[in-house]
Amino acid sequence: MPRPLPIAVPTRRRFLRSTLAAGLTLAAAPMAFGRARRVGPNDRITFGVIGVGIQGRGLAVRMARRPDAQVVAVADVVDIRRDDAKARIEKATADRDGSASHTGCDVYHDFRELLARDDLDAVIIATPDHWHAIPCVMAADAKKHIYCEKPLTHNIAQGRTIVDAVARNGITFQTGSQQRSPGEFSGNFPRAVELVWNGRIGEVKTIRVGVGGPPKPVDLAEEPVPEGTDWDFWVGPAAFHPYNEILCPKGVHDHFPDWRGYAPYGNGGIADMGAHHFDIAQWALKKHESGPVSIIPPEGDDTSGLRFVYDDGVEMIHGGPDDCTFEGTEGIIRVGRSKFETEPESLAGPLPEGAERVDAEGDHYDNFLAAIRGEARPVAPAEVGHRTASVCHLGVIGYTLRRPLTWDPDAERFVDDDEANALRTEEYRRPWSL
Repeated sequence: MPRPLPIAVPTRRRFLRSTLAAGLTLAAAPMAFGRARRVGPNDRITFGVIGVGIQGRGLAVRMARRPDAQVVAVADVVDIRRDDAKARIEKATADRDGSASHTGCDVYHDFRELLARDDLDAVIIATPDHWHAIPCVMAADAKKHIYCEKPLTHNIAQGRTIVDAVARNGITFQTGSQQRSPGEFSGNFPRAVELVWNGRIGEVKTIRVGVGGPPKPVDLAEEPVPEGTDWDFWVGPAAFHPYNEILCPKGVHDHFPDWRGYAPYGNGGIADMGAHHFDIAQWALKKHESGPVSIIPPEGDDTSGLRFVYDDGVEMIHGGPDDCTFEGTEGIIRVGRSKFETEPESLAGPLPEGAERVDAEGDHYDNFLAAIRGEARPVAPAEVGHRTASVCHLGVIGYTLRRPLTWDPDAERFVDDDEANALRTEEYRRPWSL
């Protein structure tokens, strides 16, 4: 069981504790504590970080180095990671300020205690995928601006719940789809999107997205839980399986763990890097707030080759070379994080004045902080994160059922298909719920 919240707590914490006692339906119970704190143009935005494995740790240190941000708290269920992140954040802050040392980053085992702080403007959520939705909704209801890693959700239904929570609380939300920002990866992906928007490859016919396949069931042997790791809390709302280091590496690690490859906790490569590349594909098609209308899996047991078909007939194929390939009537674009190729080469030339452009500047964090201050729009808002994750989930469902599916992107339901619709959500392990 998660550790109980402390007794001596301010009003919001009393609310959290009383809700916990009522059965942990926290994410479904809005916290009415006003709107997010107004941040002035010269104010440092204060951050808490939930989940400080390799990705969360990197995001936290990167934010701590910024002159316009201050990381003041971290939460993790692995003690050594939490303490290591605190030390790294405080060193980065001291280096930024030209100080010999810095203190002031608090640590928490339970993310709900972090969210109960009144001095936080925003949170970064970098937990495993199965632990995105509940903290997102709770953070929104606590009036915190949110940066949440991709894929935004573990199932389709969670996404609409997050979008609604963001809307009702009036907070800024950024999905960690860094490829959208011009200051990331040499601006390759916004550049490709702009070329497609402005007709450089003519009519788009096919997009090929080369990423990994669907998830697998957990078939790992039980291992002793390391000291200082709260395995029950790590599993949280997902189906319980005994501890194995492949899911949650011991100590502080420098690799991306393979929990993402196992169905209770992630959705395989199709949702891992797929959340990046399907996002760019749908953005280029201007379908990033909608989705496909049919999903056609390959024959047999193949784990690539599934097709997403859009209402204009464009097909997005899961498979092919790594990254994204756009094929049109007048040319081809191949784009990746360190790759930008066109056929013919001439179509990559500068766009004319008045061409349609991506409305974003700087890196993904520049954009997020500017959006919090009201100076920009987030380039990867909650609706976009939800729709991108939905494509990943649709692919997983297609590979699971192994038959063609008809999807209504407006209703966010499969058409006349109870079996498929049941897979839009999942049961949560008690006492957690959403």
